[in-house]
Amino acid sequence: QVELVESGGGSVQAGGSTRLSCAASRHPASNYCLGWFRQAPGKEREAVAGWSTDGRTWYNEPVKGRFTISRDNAKNTLDLQMNNLKPEDTAMYYCAQFPIYDCYVGSWSGRTLDRGQGTQVTVSS
Repeated sequence: QVELVESGGGSVQAGGSTRLSCAASRHPASNYCLGWFRQAPGKEREAVAGWSTDGRTWYNEPVKGRFTISRDNAKNTLDLQMNNLKPEDTAMYYCAQFPIYDCYVGSWSGRTLDRGQGTQVTVSS
C-alpha cells in the first residue's frame, strides 16, 4: 500500500495557475502508475493525467495543453501544474495509483489501488 497525501489547490481566478503536489510514501507498486483524477459535485470522476516510472505521461483531453504532470524525485512528489484554469476545472483533485495499462494506453479505466484524501480546487470566473 502507498500512502498518498495531496497539497496545494485552493481558490483561483479563471485564467490563473496553481500547483498540486502528491507526497507518496514509496514508489508505485509493480503494475501501477501514478496519476490524478478529479470529481466535481454531482459529476462522475474524471481522469486528469497519469505518470509512469518510465517517464511516460498522458493527459485527458479537457486539460491537454494547460496541465503538466511531473515527478520531483528530490521531494518524492507527483506534481500537477495547472495553468489557464477554467471554472469547469473546479473539483476535488485526488492523487492515486492507476493500473499501469492505463498509463500505457493513456486512458483511465476508473480503477485505483490507493488514493489520497483529495485537495479542493475552486476556479471563479
